[in-house]
Amino acid sequence: MPDLLLELRSEEIPARMQRKAAGDLRKMLTDGLVEAGLTYEAAREYWTPRRLALDIRGVTARSKDINEEIKGPSTKAPEQAVQGFLRKAGLSSIAEAHVHADPKKGDFYVAHIAKPGRAAEAIIAELVPGIIRSFPWPKSMRWGPASAKPGSLRWVRPLQSILCTFGPETEEPVVVDFEIDGIRSGNITYGHRFHAPGAITVRRFEDYVAKLETAKVVLDADRRKQIILADGRNLAFANGLDLVEDEGLLEEVSGLVEWPVVLMGEFEQDFLAIPAEVIRLTIRANQKCFVTRPHGAGEELSNRFILTANIEAKDSGKEIAHGNGKVVRARLSDALYFWKTDQGDLPDLDQLQASAEKFGLDLKKPLDQRMARLDHLVVTFHAKLGTQGERVERIARLAGELAPIVASSISPSRGEIPALARRAAVLAKADLTTEVVGEFPELQGAMGRKYALLQGEHPSVAAAIEEHYKPQGPSDRVPADPVSVAVALADKLDTLVGFWAIDEKPTGSKDPYALRRAALGVIRILVENGVRLPVQRQFLNALFGLTYNGGNRFSVVWRADDGGDFTTGVGSADDLISERAGLLSSEVRGIEPPDHSAGEIIANLLAFFHDRLKVYLRDQGARHDLIDAVLAAGSRPISPLVGEMSAKPTEGGAVPPASVEEGRPTLPPTALPGISPTRGEIGQSSNDDLLQIVRRVEALGTFLDTEDGKNLLAGTKRAANILAAEEKKKTTIAERVEPALFREDAEKALFAAVNQAEKEAGEAIHNEDFSAAMLALSVLREPVDSFFEQVLVNDEDQAVRANRLALLARIRTATDQVADFSKIAG
Repeated sequence: MPDLLLELRSEEIPARMQRKAAGDLRKMLTDGLVEAGLTYEAAREYWTPRRLALDIRGVTARSKDINEEIKGPSTKAPEQAVQGFLRKAGLSSIAEAHVHADPKKGDFYVAHIAKPGRAAEAIIAELVPGIIRSFPWPKSMRWGPASAKPGSLRWVRPLQSILCTFGPETEEPVVVDFEIDGIRSGNITYGHRFHAPGAITVRRFEDYVAKLETAKVVLDADRRKQIILADGRNLAFANGLDLVEDEGLLEEVSGLVEWPVVLMGEFEQDFLAIPAEVIRLTIRANQKCFVTRPHGAGEELSNRFILTANIEAKDSGKEIAHGNGKVVRARLSDALYFWKTDQGDLPDLDQLQASAEKFGLDLKKPLDQRMARLDHLVVTFHAKLGTQGERVERIARLAGELAPIVASSISPSRGEIPALARRAAVLAKADLTTEVVGEFPELQGAMGRKYALLQGEHPSVAAAIEEHYKPQGPSDRVPADPVSVAVALADKLDTLVGFWAIDEKPTGSKDPYALRRAALGVIRILVENGVRLPVQRQFLNALFGLTYNGGNRFSVVWRADDGGDFTTGVGSADDLISERAGLLSSEVRGIEPPDHSAGEIIANLLAFFHDRLKVYLRDQGARHDLIDAVLAAGSRPISPLVGEMSAKPTEGGAVPPASVEEGRPTLPPTALPGISPTRGEIGQSSNDDLLQIVRRVEALGTFLDTEDGKNLLAGTKRAANILAAEEKKKTTIAERVEPALFREDAEKALFAAVNQAEKEAGEAIHNEDFSAAMLALSVLREPVDSFFEQVLVNDEDQAVRANRLALLARIRTATDQVADFSKIAG
């Protein structure tokens, strides 16, 4: 079968666009072939800085003939319907249609359409110009005299030639002939711009690749990467060094050269006084070069670097290496200046005194000066959430509150953690005003850590300045030091609560503030460090930091005794969820107030965390139905006074129905699980503890993998189904089980087992031993099986039937302590 070779050669394509562009070309062309009725066996794309190429194997030589019938209206249909049929079928008059008879519906028109197949060359010649004109480059340009005309060709860089051949291996391929804006397709390509600029005649893909290689062009990008990496390693090794590998840089450099030639440059030893991260970024960003380190060294770098040229120079690349070395020295001179400047005093110290007093800063220390300047300059974090200085105040307050909780889980013996956490939070954003971070924003945090160590900060404080940004992705590690954990949690919670308060939540695929990543970061920090944290309380504390008296962004609309309302601040976080607290109100002129109460914000944010937790657990291999079962059980209301599960849970689980006030739904403070309507406090809620949810899911999964678990699940679901059916029929169910009404031994055995299981499971859950809770429930398996085998639930005696249904309800209540078994598949 014929093969298709296509090359689009242009001036240099930006490296970052090449891989996607080649993939887009493959998809657009293969999709177009299939839509035109052709098939193919395989397709692979290639790219270099000056060309996109496509090798498609096994293309059918011709599309199939198509014969189809298009059914039309009745022969008695009005003229308008007939004309619509003619347009649809592509007929010029009704005389071209056939009339078919239907015994029931009468005669109707049918168009018999015969479309002969087309040669693949004709299809390709029509398809490729359209693809070129509609190609989805992120940025494109016009060029030459034709660019002045409307509709002129646009390409990422000026398009210079098109190669397009088609044919089987056993015959001479033909040129697929077409033209676009004066560029006619052919079988000619060109080699390396300097080494082999002459024309090359090509037949098919195999000799295309071979002739390009001879002309100093390596077509395969992955092979160019292998050459650069292998030669770089070997050259470094020959000089007693190790190459510091960088996959992102390797991908970029392979897109800058068609014929990679690896060379080594050097700079003065004095520049090694600059931190290794700064040297690496300077050389990477400005010269696209790799750094090296002495063989076997840790983070220490050498004064040699690896560069990749695009030509084989007559002097073996000495001048190229020398020229790159001159540029690197100039860039490193700038970096050295930034590094030294950041360790000196600022010129405007006298203006920073007020900010220093606010945060308890020591203006003799360089990093403290930078924090004072950050506050003094009133740098905006977000128009609705205040300045960076205000945000640091909130984070420091929240970190101080979180630190004892974190310390109790990770390092109970370290009593200094709260003070260290507050200090770390105050300095966490200080490096944003340093010269190095201004030049290389990706070093924020890392430079703060170095400057903190230089001015004698506690190692935990320095580490927290860098690690509070972590984790920055699913593969990034989470901080483990309790000081870092406290500051990282405070930073992320302040961000999440703040954007929820101003209603800037993620929507669909849009998440401009990376709030999903922040929530996943909180989840990973808590779970992977084993930290027990009531997140609703921390949401409330973070929200208090935004309110008047806690902060200065929002106040609260209060309900007055006379039925009116008034606006003021709050004295504590708990005031935000008191019975009289209403909507938040903006304290900043020109900013619309959020149309939510504190209770709504916290409830919505908790639901968002549950969604992120589901994603996290599914990625860990947990079954989605087990996650839903645990969340459903944990969302049932908890008594705010005695902390016990309600006997009659709210239907659906978590939130009572919204009330309606002045035409809009409002959730009362009692809508939050565990929030006391009488004391205005947040108490316990099993869905409030993310670590506990994870442990419940793990224990439930392990239990259901056993034979006892599978059988108990079947029995429990049977009981739930019977109850659901009877409740739907409004059958009477007794308020409590009466042992005096038992007639069968199986009833007595099940009642005793339920009492035992309910008690032991409750105690185990109280002790947070979820495996023991599952074991306690496992004793129900045999009594449940025996009950359904020996007892007729729908007894003729109404009292007996109601009592037996109550017993089934007790099974559901016992198992619901752990999970809602009705949501588990199986």
